[in-house]
Amino acid sequence: MFTISNIKAVEILDSRGNPTVEVSVTLDNGCIGIASVPSGASTGTYEAVEKRDGDSSRYHGKGVLQCLHFIHEKIQPTLVNLDARNQRAIDQRLLALDGTDNKNILGANTILSVSLSVAHAAANAQGVPLYFYLGGPMANTLPVPLINVLNGGAHADNDLDIQEFMIIPHGASSMQEAIRWGSEVYHTLKKLLKADNLNTNVGDEGGFAPSINSTTKALDFLCLAIEKSGRTLGKDISLGLDVAASEFFKNGRYELQGEQKSLTAPELVDFYKNLAATYPIISIEDGMAEDDWDGWRCLTKNLGNILQIVGDDLFVTNPKRLLQNHNKNAANSILIKPNQIGTLTETWETVLLGKKLSMGTIMSHRSGETEDTTISDLSVAFGCGQIKIGAPCRTDRTAKYNRLINIESQLGVTASFAGYNKKAW
Repeated sequence: MFTISNIKAVEILDSRGNPTVEVSVTLDNGCIGIASVPSGASTGTYEAVEKRDGDSSRYHGKGVLQCLHFIHEKIQPTLVNLDARNQRAIDQRLLALDGTDNKNILGANTILSVSLSVAHAAANAQGVPLYFYLGGPMANTLPVPLINVLNGGAHADNDLDIQEFMIIPHGASSMQEAIRWGSEVYHTLKKLLKADNLNTNVGDEGGFAPSINSTTKALDFLCLAIEKSGRTLGKDISLGLDVAASEFFKNGRYELQGEQKSLTAPELVDFYKNLAATYPIISIEDGMAEDDWDGWRCLTKNLGNILQIVGDDLFVTNPKRLLQNHNKNAANSILIKPNQIGTLTETWETVLLGKKLSMGTIMSHRSGETEDTTISDLSVAFGCGQIKIGAPCRTDRTAKYNRLINIESQLGVTASFAGYNKKAW
């Protein structure tokens, strides 16, 4: 009853109106699993390959018909008649079909869409939620959301150098309360921006993108919004930054055009130290460029004992990259993006390795998303403790928040909200 009988792929649109892949896996018993994959804008050099057609006559070259062809002509014949419950063996088949370390032949977007939909089909066939199917009865911890409410960098058309300014409602008693606090701060921030005659258009992830260029001004807005929402800074809600420093690393220096600063790595660390001394910042993601290992070591040496230092472009959800950190002490946390690596099994193995290395693990979306809510289930199944979804705005983001609320409701009295554990962050 768990045998794969059919795999069907279609080309759908993501939240930016670009094509992506959605896959339906059907089992012999009629159960179906569906998954779609996202796409990033600020991408790391070492991410697995995202396959696009390159045909300028369709979607400006971004079509994914080639991915559909691979799924129907190569992957389906290989997986039909296999037991959907054997996720590891299925993922190994997918990896063998591609045969490259970076998924250059089939594309990580092709492979991941199939890998995730197989897991959904197996969970549906057993009549259990995905988080329970993957994590078992002990999977009951809801992650703290890192909520992107104000955008700069590659996610917005303004002069802010830092890509994401996030609020972190770690003091909430439940996921539902954390999301409510995030929504209230988000709408309060909108009123404050309007009152200052700043636009309230939103970026790719739903965060506001006002025409400002000062990091401190952006943080001042967030602090005021938190306080006016009735929450206490640092106790109820703290702040996080996704710097995406690779985007402004030029010729060995960090060129912050909005701040009108040209900094060395140690000078950029001092910039962060001053921000952390002034504002309740508890997390800095991609504070250094992806190949600036010396800069990362400097950052973690100076701030790693008091802040969460998160590697995204640095690690790209890749165990080989993560193992380099074991010797280089470059970060104390890792961002987990399934489409950076390509299969559910590899994603799980990277989370396990991060935990083995005593690192914080943060499940994450991408800037180009779909209504797929798989990462919400994965965050609970894998016990990540934190999740990045974006702003409490736009269906591609709110669908994932709503899924977490529903998971918490399903778990009932056994549900536990992660909160802020400085040792784990």
